[in-house]
Amino acid sequence: MALDRQAKWVLDISEEKGLPSLDELTPAESKAAYEERALTLTFKDVDIGKSVDIDIPGPLGDIPIRIYHPVGMTSPLPVLVYYHGGGWVVGSRNTHDSLCRLIANAGPFVVVSVDYRMGPEHPFPAAVQDSIAALDWTVENIADHNGIPDKIAVGGDSAGGNLSAVVSLIARDEKSYLPKFQWLIYPATQMEMTTPSHEKFSEGYFLTRPLMEFFQSHYLKNESDRKDWRASPLLAESLAGLPAALVQTAGFDPLQDEAIAYAERMNKEGSEAKHTHYEGMIHGFLNLGGVIDKATDCVNEGVVALREAFSK
Repeated sequence: MALDRQAKWVLDISEEKGLPSLDELTPAESKAAYEERALTLTFKDVDIGKSVDIDIPGPLGDIPIRIYHPVGMTSPLPVLVYYHGGGWVVGSRNTHDSLCRLIANAGPFVVVSVDYRMGPEHPFPAAVQDSIAALDWTVENIADHNGIPDKIAVGGDSAGGNLSAVVSLIARDEKSYLPKFQWLIYPATQMEMTTPSHEKFSEGYFLTRPLMEFFQSHYLKNESDRKDWRASPLLAESLAGLPAALVQTAGFDPLQDEAIAYAERMNKEGSEAKHTHYEGMIHGFLNLGGVIDKATDCVNEGVVALREAFSK
């Protein structure tokens, strides 16, 4: 397995510039740094029909969201509720703005991007609570924004993939609105970090072990939270009765083994999961679409899977 040349270029440029890793900064500094860095290599100049920022009610206070209408939208469309990545500490609707625009246009879908609360100011399970509230709000209100209420899916990258999986588990257990589909992009599913891929790719490929420890230390309140299935959905007692999923992984990503294990358990326990692997890619490549071509392939694959799910 060889590292993709474009992914290698990203790693090389980061090293040449001498940028400090986010874990070498304070949480506030890391948030600001990621806001700036995420915009440099993402998809560029993506038009959108309309986007609107609103605050919706949540259990801990108002939750900022951004609703996207694709270019040329003339009638109500299926909906994707999107949870951004960033280790439950960094990231926002702004860092993933171009990506959500692209998804909305490619669908075409209405996309709801959720600015859930993050650590360390709002530790676990605040992000989970906000994510559930955002899905519930979407079910009740998206018709007012030209979305189709009975065609709503969830999706996200990394921490957002984790939240998508957890929201689906909670919806199943609470017998509330069950999303039509889960788009899980290199999701974190187990906080223990003990898999072979965690050992093999712990250094040198952006998502290092110190960075993961930094994220966990500012997201989780204590060690016992690691074993809570709302943080580690792979530890859920059952993965039966869940919405179908597309699970996408990257070849140089420490999270790949736990994501694959999640897909395998879903299939074994009666839910449907398709797993696809981007062999030469690093963690986070989806939001590097300005310089990594495979990011577009990853988006297109997810969009096709969503269309198929919505057509059933």
